[in-house]
Amino acid sequence: MGKIKMQKKSTSIDMTAMCDVAFLLLTFFILTATAKVPEPLPVDTPSSTVQTKLPETGLVTITVGKSDGKEQVFFGMKDRAIRSGALEYISSKYKVDFTDKEKTEFELMDEFGVPVEGLKQLLAMKGTDRAKKGVQPGMPCDSINNQLQDWIQGARKANIENGGTKELQFAIKGDAKEEYPQIKRIMDILQDQKINSFNLVTGLRGKDYN
Repeated sequence: MGKIKMQKKSTSIDMTAMCDVAFLLLTFFILTATAKVPEPLPVDTPSSTVQTKLPETGLVTITVGKSDGKEQVFFGMKDRAIRSGALEYISSKYKVDFTDKEKTEFELMDEFGVPVEGLKQLLAMKGTDRAKKGVQPGMPCDSINNQLQDWIQGARKANIENGGTKELQFAIKGDAKEEYPQIKRIMDILQDQKINSFNLVTGLRGKDYN
């Protein structure tokens, strides 16, 4: 008796729908992704075994370092609403008017280090140009011209006006080779405004660190 041969059928799958979904997802990620802009004042933070994570909101970071042998201080605010309110405070205090476009650009900046009189020029630049070496000379914070103190006041005021239920948290980010007097000066500025609790940013030290 002869064997009955089963006819093999094609098992091809139409992948058109899957390709469409993959293309849509790829398009979404490309359109929503933002390129990481290099830090204008990169610092090598000291090592530590402490693993306390800084908050994603309600945080102000003061970066201290050197560029071409000169001390520099940069100021950064996590929240866009705080940035906006702080800029309004500075605009009123220093009698400098900012356009809507400049205000929007400022809200997008993670940190900056220029005197108030140079802020409009900085905002007119592209993000990548702002991070170039030598563009930002640092924020004045000496006894004669303490603009850092004014920005701290502006950020705290903006936090209250935006209904912040908690005090802003402050973090000092300094280079591992930074001399103590410079860090101490920033700490004194914070304490002059009754800010006695702040974080010192460090890098995580490995368990086998000697």
